[in-house]
Amino acid sequence: MKNLSFLATLATSLFVTGEAALLWDGRFNDFSSAADLNKWSWSNQVGPYQYYIHGSGNVDKYIQLSSAHKNPNDTASKQGAKFTLDSSAYWNGQNMRRIELIPQTKAAITSGKVFYHFSIMRKDVNAPSIYREHQICFFESHFTELKYGWISGEQGTSNPNLQWMTNQKSQWKTEWKAGVWHNVAYEIDFSSKKVGFWHSEGGEPLKQIVAPVSAPVSSNGQDWHLGVLELPRSGYSDANEDFYFSGVYIESGSITTSVSGP
Repeated sequence: MKNLSFLATLATSLFVTGEAALLWDGRFNDFSSAADLNKWSWSNQVGPYQYYIHGSGNVDKYIQLSSAHKNPNDTASKQGAKFTLDSSAYWNGQNMRRIELIPQTKAAITSGKVFYHFSIMRKDVNAPSIYREHQICFFESHFTELKYGWISGEQGTSNPNLQWMTNQKSQWKTEWKAGVWHNVAYEIDFSSKKVGFWHSEGGEPLKQIVAPVSAPVSSNGQDWHLGVLELPRSGYSDANEDFYFSGVYIESGSITTSVSGP
């Protein structure tokens, strides 16, 4: 009975104080190198990520891990990841360059209200093209995602903005400057079918930039893509492009606004 009383008190405390609960941790802290991603397979589903959306080359052609690749303000992450699109980054015979990781977890990452966290940065070296559409950190139904570059169908020929989209509509944008870490959290309520957007730069705490809006929220828990899909565009040839990711995790409860995370 004492144990039951303790659990009830703990549950009440968590509810009242609104403490966050870490559901899934994708911060690469337990990886010795990107080669650890190769340990996962459909018959041996180990580690925090499914690794199958990539080109025909070795894993280190597309993903490299290093402490130099993380947001330096994130003290909870030992290292970050550099994702590279090169001339071989075509998956499964498609005409789109892709490198993406899928969370490998049985946690309830698509139940109630959850927060999908990550930080992203680019450099001038191997900069992503402003002339082509990049779909970044997206769900299969694209109810929420980031996009960068010229978006198919829009006027003009280029777009330097990083944008947060819901159901293919831009809700927020900023020029994506080299060397600036953008810290992001998707606030997703799978019960009320709403999504919101939290953001900060560098080491600043996250702030809610867009309050939750209605969206066709849907996921089976295996369709969130950490990474990038680049659409082809006639007249614009491939070039190497690098994307840097840090501080990747999913939590429930109240949001952790510190860049260092839980």
